[in-house]
Amino acid sequence: MVLPMDPKAILAGFDDFLAKRSLRFEGVIVGAAALNLLGIVSRATKDCDVLAPEIPPEIAEASRAFAAARRVAGEPLDEDWFNNGPRSLTADLPAGWEQRLQPLFNGRSLELRTLGRLDLLRAKLFALCDRGIDIGDCIALAPTADELRAIAPWLVARDGNPLWPEHVAARLASLAKRLGHAV
Repeated sequence: MVLPMDPKAILAGFDDFLAKRSLRFEGVIVGAAALNLLGIVSRATKDCDVLAPEIPPEIAEASRAFAAARRVAGEPLDEDWFNNGPRSLTADLPAGWEQRLQPLFNGRSLELRTLGRLDLLRAKLFALCDRGIDIGDCIALAPTADELRAIAPWLVARDGNPLWPEHVAARLASLAKRLGHAV
């Protein structure tokens, strides 16, 4: 299922839902929801990927209740739409990523930030190299040749497979060509 509205509208609704229950959550999100809020992409997404912190039980329960209420209203919102799917990425990001966050959404009960530009590029380029997905997001982020060169060593270090460095180089070269520059 996909969100029937843009992530900002869903998050504004969730913010109201939390406020009515005197709940508050501050977190870091990544993925399509973050890119939508940044104005980089404009497309539906099925979830909101919370990188950090681990979603507390009361917020997880509220997000499921919110989704159920939306489904009753005829909007197809998955129960696990607000999730910690990418949480393991925190172990791979370069030190200091928490100091490079940028604001995204500031409601009464919900405050969301996302990664700084280079860290967000790292996350999306890793998804491109690792799973072969997110090419559209990578193109929309429009990394410069210098940014691709700066991120390449970090990407190469993400996997011990002896073929990984060559795979990363090929993916980055293909992306660079599509963007009109070389790595």
